Amino acid sequence: MIGTLARERRREAVRANERRLIVLAGDRDRGIDAAYEIVDAVDGDDPIRSDDVAIVSTREGFRFDEYRPRNARGLLGATRTVVVVDCHERFVPNALGAAAGAVDGGGLLVLLTPDLDRWPAIRDGFDRALAVPPYELSDVTGRFRERLVGTLRRHPGIAIVDVGDGERGPENMHLIRDGRADPPPATDHRRPRRPADAAFPDAAYEACLTADQARAVRALESLADPGTAVVIESDRGRGKSSAAGLAAGSLALAGADVLVTAPAFRNAREVLERARELVGLEDDGDGGSDDDEAAHGGRTATETTHGERTATGTAHEIRTATGGRVRFLPAAEAADCLDDPDAVIVDEAAALPVQLLERFLTAPSVAFCTTVHGYEGAGRGFAVRFRERLADADHVVRDVHLKEPIRYVRGDPVERWLFDALLLDARPAVEAAVADADSADATYRALDPKTLLGNDTLLAETFGLLVVAHYRTESNDLARVLDAPNLHTRALVVNDRPVAVALLAREGSLPADRRRSMYEGDRVHGNMVPDLLTSQLRDEAAGEPAGLRVVRIATHDALRGTGFGTRLLDRIHAEFADDVDYVSVGYGATPRLLRFWRRAGYRTVHLSTTRNDTSGEHSVVMLRPVTESGRTLLSRHASAFRRRERDALSDAHREVDVDVIRGALGSSAPDPEGTSTVDLTDHEWRAVVAAAYGPGMYDVAPGAFRDLAFAALVGSDIEATADVAVELDDEAERLLVRKVLQGWSWGDAVANLGYPSTRSCMRAIGEATKPLVERFGTSLARRERDRFING
Repeated sequence: MIGTLARERRREAVRANERRLIVLAGDRDRGIDAAYEIVDAVDGDDPIRSDDVAIVSTREGFRFDEYRPRNARGLLGATRTVVVVDCHERFVPNALGAAAGAVDGGGLLVLLTPDLDRWPAIRDGFDRALAVPPYELSDVTGRFRERLVGTLRRHPGIAIVDVGDGERGPENMHLIRDGRADPPPATDHRRPRRPADAAFPDAAYEACLTADQARAVRALESLADPGTAVVIESDRGRGKSSAAGLAAGSLALAGADVLVTAPAFRNAREVLERARELVGLEDDGDGGSDDDEAAHGGRTATETTHGERTATGTAHEIRTATGGRVRFLPAAEAADCLDDPDAVIVDEAAALPVQLLERFLTAPSVAFCTTVHGYEGAGRGFAVRFRERLADADHVVRDVHLKEPIRYVRGDPVERWLFDALLLDARPAVEAAVADADSADATYRALDPKTLLGNDTLLAETFGLLVVAHYRTESNDLARVLDAPNLHTRALVVNDRPVAVALLAREGSLPADRRRSMYEGDRVHGNMVPDLLTSQLRDEAAGEPAGLRVVRIATHDALRGTGFGTRLLDRIHAEFADDVDYVSVGYGATPRLLRFWRRAGYRTVHLSTTRNDTSGEHSVVMLRPVTESGRTLLSRHASAFRRRERDALSDAHREVDVDVIRGALGSSAPDPEGTSTVDLTDHEWRAVVAAAYGPGMYDVAPGAFRDLAFAALVGSDIEATADVAVELDDEAERLLVRKVLQGWSWGDAVANLGYPSTRSCMRAIGEATKPLVERFGTSLARRERDRFING
């Protein structure tokens, strides 16, 4: 039965250039046997190579290419005839998305699952990761798999076989659904031709498989012109990365230096491979065989970082005979060297934060290639927010949207099922439905998983808002929302449409033995703030208070800046006031976000010493105390932050954005016993006052200036200290941070802050110091001031 079913579904898939899904539900070993039978049946009908089959499983020893669930991303960009996903033991939604994307048109996706009726109640390795302390595995629900099973049972093109749980043998198997779809045969599409006036070589267009892809390559020709930005958007599997690679190779052949970047090298591998192939074809114009050295352009093959052989450099760099090159750098690193390349290609741009993407607009020319709906994050932040920044930039923008799949036809049933099962196309309510909403009229609701599962539209729009909120919201997060016992979803709803959503995580309340193990080096999953405060910042008692962390918060883009986010936070604070000791948040620090969280009552306790590799930002952690225990925790760590930052500003934080430092310091709770005075010697006060009001110089007592600047900026944005705040304008604060606290040289400070000369910068330091003398000066300092003022 299994062989016959596989051959029928395979033939139907080949005829229509679609894919089919076969579910083998029941005993794991019997499912594996049946999977081998499927592969043998497909091979007998149309011989396939062993590397045309891949399996994602926690087991080993298969005769196919093997991937562990955590490594399934290795299938991105790969093409397989049959992909088997073993859902027993550890079912990871992200792994399912990566595996399904590797199945070629005419291929089969095979899922090995427990009995479908019992599967939602079975706990596995993925569920153990959701059981964050103090919760137990029994607290994790199976709602995500319950929904998944429902999609398997109703979508077309999905065959389900009950392989049984008893003795092996075909007589113990039962066909539940045959998955027959009877689609029309696929039509042959003519390969696109090279435009008559195209600048790129013939090989670039000959490698295109669809007219959409050729249009993308044509648009990317404009990267040769400075001041150009190209945006290529598509669903997964439309060939955008290949088009970008063909363009990169073509530009390099013309002598250009092309910088390729992405969240990780695996995301950009396809770009580099297509560029390498094109360069090889052009350098190998005599048509020699692959084994001939001429096929390598006369070059000596070198070992790549992945142990492969290539004729055109390393896996991360390709050089051409014309002096051009294509090279990869991680996004955060690439953003720091945009003066060097002639053109930049950002692949999987939707998986990068808007603040980092904005930095690439300083490149001579740039292309942003993004997956609109992807299991690693749907990238609505790119589609909505970055578009606003791009529209304001001084670039000529060209847009291309790829709709035609490369490896299977549009409307493929496996793709439609996957989009539904993983909510890959989740998006907020349409703008027209919420545009006139007022925050005062919104209803505050607790969106528990049962409520979300009972309303597909509510679930999709809620998850869609969470996708907008963060550049890395992924399919695993959908499972967390529905199953994790420590997570809560709260929303403001207008006319039954969620317009502001927050995802909250309970943390802390950890027993003494757990806190001790954390202090000694153990990591505790799902307790980000207690783990940070305990293991890194060395506070063994930090895990005792009960915390609530804001994991995500998002307001509908049509309503941003209208108070919905603030009102949602206010309602959350009120609801949990009797239930937790503090509320916390951690995020990539930007001046705007620091202002938002400071206004909401959160105070800085940590700023990371390094940039996040993906976001390119320094992460900040902030607390808002609720009880006395929370206030004690904040006081302890605000004090520790102040002590750390005095040294870090001229060391690990020396290059951090000046406005991020201003925001982090300004949002830090000041020392209640030390903010009214600064402990300087009489000699230091004379030096400071002389620099402010007379002929003195900053370099005579830099430490004294540092003490004053630090005291002035810490807590400067907090309204509770407004009566004792130092009145400094933005320019003065930036100068105090760059020159005084971060210790930049006069020349670097002048260039960075835009002063016309070193002398003018020195004068500005004196002017900025006057309010500090007025606020913190001793009687001696005031007498010295009066000497200069009164002559």
